Amino acid sequence: MIGKGAAEKRRCLAFRCHALATVTLGCSISFRCDIWPALEAKRRWESRSGRNAGCAMMVTKPVFDRLGFWLWVGSFLIVLSLALWSPDARSVVHIYRHGSEAFLGGEPLYQVEVAMGYLYAPAFAVLYVPLLKLGPYLGNVLWHMLGFGVLTFAAMRQVRKVGGEEQTWLLSFGLFLALPVSLAALRNGQATILLTGACWFLTLSALEGRRAECFFWAMLAIIAKPTAIIMLLLAGALRPRLIPALVLAVLVVLAIPYGFASTDYINAQYHDFFRLLTSMTVDPTGPFVPADFTAPFTRFGMPIPESVATILRVVAGLLTLWLVLQFDRLDSNLGGLAIFRAAAFYMCVFNPRVEQNTYAMVAVPAGLSIALLWREKGAGAVRWFLATLLFVTGLTSVDLRLHDLFHLWFRPLSVSIIACVLIGWLWTRGRQKAPAAGAVARG
Repeated sequence: MIGKGAAEKRRCLAFRCHALATVTLGCSISFRCDIWPALEAKRRWESRSGRNAGCAMMVTKPVFDRLGFWLWVGSFLIVLSLALWSPDARSVVHIYRHGSEAFLGGEPLYQVEVAMGYLYAPAFAVLYVPLLKLGPYLGNVLWHMLGFGVLTFAAMRQVRKVGGEEQTWLLSFGLFLALPVSLAALRNGQATILLTGACWFLTLSALEGRRAECFFWAMLAIIAKPTAIIMLLLAGALRPRLIPALVLAVLVVLAIPYGFASTDYINAQYHDFFRLLTSMTVDPTGPFVPADFTAPFTRFGMPIPESVATILRVVAGLLTLWLVLQFDRLDSNLGGLAIFRAAAFYMCVFNPRVEQNTYAMVAVPAGLSIALLWREKGAGAVRWFLATLLFVTGLTSVDLRLHDLFHLWFRPLSVSIIACVLIGWLWTRGRQKAPAAGAVARG
């Protein structure tokens, strides 16, 4: 049996093929007479609910079935070429090299007074040493490849988990929409790229109850950036039986440096490291200007007091925890994407140490979510608006005047709008596809 939707699509395709043949072989009078019934069928098809999804797919599929993925890969190859041409230009990798050099020389890693420079755990300095020894060219290239590879394969695993039709198009279109926001972080060699991929893998592995994978990805995420602790806490709340593996991962990361330097030196570095984390969360002064949710208020002359901002961060954290627990009860295929989408939004907008390039963390999950919305019926104007907003958000720094106009304050607003709409849509769609039993086994 052929569904009603499939039959309508066949009639639409029949209209296209028949009209083409008639135009080629017939005169103008026969053309009008021959295709008139097909035109009526087309009008009936377009008047049906959900016809926007079919038309949108008809427009985007031939273009983005492969193009978006190859643009993603091609842009990264250009990034590698630029990294080989000039390793330190528009790059933060020299900070990682400096940290490893200081560790090998027994020198202090952190500048607590200014809260700038090297902001990573001592284990990061240890594990970057092999790349340091390979030199600024080969080591730089391998570092870029590590972050890009982890993020890309995480997106591919998520697409396979979502399932359904047109998975190649879904990945390709999602990566295309995410490219402008992600490109600067890829170019700079930001550890945010590695953090995003590791946290995404951690989310999917936790939902599937894979202890060994959770242990590995939790270690890599914490090494990439200390803010990954937020994702570890959410994973522990989602699957309490994974808490021992997550705690062990943190302990191993803390213990790694002791195998390569004296105990006194490592203890001093941890003392400065935890002082640095504390100062970054409570001290609004200094050379660093945050790009979190407080940036728009500061830009328009209404700065939020630090005490109020801290309260709002706590409230947002509790709402995020509640939200991911609710998403865990919905459709399992969408659960990982919805949970990581909400967590990444919190880690970008409500993290006190947010830079403009930090928003690369939400780019790919947002792009895949918009591509999923694009594949659905209805809501044509909404998906066009979200796709355009995400793509244009990454273009606000292509010109110096645009950069000065939109710097810091625009991305929190645009990402918040995109996140709220997508989280609401994922919630609605997940509830529609939730199993009748409702509860998801936890433990």
